[in-house]
Amino acid sequence: MADHAAHDGHKLEIFRGLVKFKSNTQKIWGVLIFLSIVTIVEVALGYIKPDILNNSILGLKYLNWIFIILTLVKAYYITWDFMHMRDEVKGLRRAVVWTGVFLIIYLIAILLVEGDYIYEVYKNAAVSFDF
Repeated sequence: MADHAAHDGHKLEIFRGLVKFKSNTQKIWGVLIFLSIVTIVEVALGYIKPDILNNSILGLKYLNWIFIILTLVKAYYITWDFMHMRDEVKGLRRAVVWTGVFLIIYLIAILLVEGDYIYEVYKNAAVSFDF
């Protein structure tokens, strides 16, 4: 009976229907495995720090861009599945998800601009660069 209610109430698929599950328990394990794989990739890249990813684009290393993108993927997926945004109306989904995405992008832009400013001030000033 619980599985039947799960089929009626929540969608038992992830990745826009590419992977389908038979029960909520299987879906929870599938989501856990996906998020764990993304986290393992992040930790592995942070530990190994491949030299090829040390080149910069837009003032930030490729490795940092990968971390930002993977973090956004995890945040979006957690919101989409665990907060059940997939079951909400389109307007509410967009209001919640896109507001968060734009705020995160805005925060990243502020951090990059201010970080570059502080770097330039300390690089060109008489104050020692010891922090």
